[in-house]
Amino acid sequence: MSSVQLIVGLGNPGAQYEQTRHNAGFWFVEEVARQYGAVFRPESKFSGEVARIQVGGRDCWLLKPSTFMNRSGQAIHAIANFYKISPQSILVVHDELDLPAGAAKLKVGGGHGGHNGLRDTIAKMGAEFARLRLGIGHPGHRDQVVDYVLKAPSKIDRQKLDDAIYEASRVVPELLQGDFAKAMQQLHTQS
Repeated sequence: MSSVQLIVGLGNPGAQYEQTRHNAGFWFVEEVARQYGAVFRPESKFSGEVARIQVGGRDCWLLKPSTFMNRSGQAIHAIANFYKISPQSILVVHDELDLPAGAAKLKVGGGHGGHNGLRDTIAKMGAEFARLRLGIGHPGHRDQVVDYVLKAPSKIDRQKLDDAIYEASRVVPELLQGDFAKAMQQLHTQS
């Protein structure tokens, strides 16, 4: 894994989706921007909102695609292409049904696991990017998934998610240095 130069939070644009579980990726990049004093600005050529942070002398772009979830790859491809960022230097942050609320796990590569944002990103970029999986829990049955991800989490689950996001944001310096193993160890010890 190379040093991370682009962190993408997956979510859906619009006020009606702001507090839904599917927007956990947006919540993460918003927290990182807040910690580093960065401000998101709309950027039409990247089909999203972007911010830039600097940590230990390294620049990193933050992206919230304004395409809908199933077209996330379009925005990621546009900014990666423009700044010549390889998939190995991209971290995609997304909600994860297969982890309990409040868990946060890093991994490199893999499939999409039915996640439409990942599916489109893999189609446009290949699968070699890193992922930060933010657990939202599972509704219990496949038929309930769409409704579940597009609803707000309970107060308790939202607190767990916010805590996980905060803990995960603390490994950003390691990710920007390319020390994925250290970031993983710190995060997985806390989860």
